[in-house]
Amino acid sequence: MNSLYSEYPAAVYTASQISQLDRMATDELGVSSYKLMCRAGKAAFEVLKDYWPKAQTLAVFCGPGNNGGDAYVLATVALAFGMQVRVITVTPEDQLQGSSLEAWKECRQQGARIDLFSADCPITEDVIIDGLLGIGLSRDLEGEILAAVEIINESSKPVLSLDIPTGLDANTGLVHHSSVKADVTISFVGLNQGLFLGVGPDYIGKLEFSDLAISPDIYKQIPARVQRVTKSILEKALTPRSQLAHKGMNGSLLLVGGEPSMSGAIRLASEAALRSGAGLVRVATHPDSVATVMASRAEVMCHGVMSEGELLPLLESADAVVLGPGLGQSLWAQNLWECVVNSNLPIILDADGLNLLSSRLLARGNWVLTPHPGEAARLLKTDTATVQADRLGAVMELARIFKGVTVLKGACSLVSSGEYPVGLCDKGNPGMATAGMGDVLAGLLGGLAVQIDSLELTAQVGVLIHAASGDSAALDGERGLLAGDVVENIRLWMNPPYK
Repeated sequence: MNSLYSEYPAAVYTASQISQLDRMATDELGVSSYKLMCRAGKAAFEVLKDYWPKAQTLAVFCGPGNNGGDAYVLATVALAFGMQVRVITVTPEDQLQGSSLEAWKECRQQGARIDLFSADCPITEDVIIDGLLGIGLSRDLEGEILAAVEIINESSKPVLSLDIPTGLDANTGLVHHSSVKADVTISFVGLNQGLFLGVGPDYIGKLEFSDLAISPDIYKQIPARVQRVTKSILEKALTPRSQLAHKGMNGSLLLVGGEPSMSGAIRLASEAALRSGAGLVRVATHPDSVATVMASRAEVMCHGVMSEGELLPLLESADAVVLGPGLGQSLWAQNLWECVVNSNLPIILDADGLNLLSSRLLARGNWVLTPHPGEAARLLKTDTATVQADRLGAVMELARIFKGVTVLKGACSLVSSGEYPVGLCDKGNPGMATAGMGDVLAGLLGGLAVQIDSLELTAQVGVLIHAASGDSAALDGERGLLAGDVVENIRLWMNPPYK
């Protein structure tokens, strides 16, 4: 979802909030609805020319509302630029109103060819513009709009969607029966939740944004429920160290896990913790796993433990604990889990640490939970599909039930303390969907937890650095990306200047 342009705004809104921003712009600033529509159409045309500079012909699909009006304006601008444009509308002129009708008339006056939609119309143009439906969609597609969406998707032509791909819910990111699968989407006024939640990231293609020159004062009046985690947070959290710093000033982290068959998980987590800049990193693991954890990473202080009595002295010297990578669910694992959870230390709970929690439902507080959707489903006593259908609701509920900061992993990971706004990380890439990535995140979070006072800030910083490190590691390609490759890039993002 990387942009050709500048960084997107941090705020992410519901559909109703964006509609409210529109109204405030027209009412309080005296900007007409049609003027905003013209700005949107022109902004979309600039994106079109940047992504497809050689395109000469356009098929512009227009719906009944303002989204269609934006598309009519784009068509008018393209005609003036000298392109060949065919406008395909699902709405006759006598059913258009307000600014959309005004845009239709201007398009017609400029000599546009405007055809009523027909299911048998072939698409031969270079690029398709999707202006059928915008952010107001709340029910399944049907009739001619559904047929138009299917034709667009079957055409194999590149698609620019205006505001949001037709058929994608602007609040949940779920598909209403069918959805345009765009190559590029340009969002106007405010970013909406559906671009990042549900299956939204798989449908929007590259994301662009224009605020249509609305005054920043308008945005201050509507608090967003979701805030993107941006690079500015790194500068806030990772301040320069004193020239007199020593390892004792940079925190002491203990990682607990690594039964014999899963020692690699705790090794990855410990190395990520070291790369985060933690001063001291200790591992409490099964005695049979010590050699594996220590292999080629001498900086880790590794201890074989079999009982609570052996673990307690290590807890006493720690500032925080990572509990779960490779832990398993044996009696050995359960005893160590109980010992750590009964301490007063901040905990990063991951993997089997979460699975053991799912049978206990302990609202301990002072911890960060890091479930993927399957683990979240077990914690919430539901199924993965239900979690994915409402990721925002799921992460809020987990934070409230367990009284801890929760990171719901996946495409566009979410961070919540149980209150709005929820943090959202839209960095990362599909190459990171491989074994060990969660262990790396857990270790990174642990290393940050001993350096940053706030667990919520720790979680936001850690999720962003993890994702950004994955993007850096994927510069040579996503397939074949390993968790260890992400570890190697963590140091790049722990130190300014940030890319």
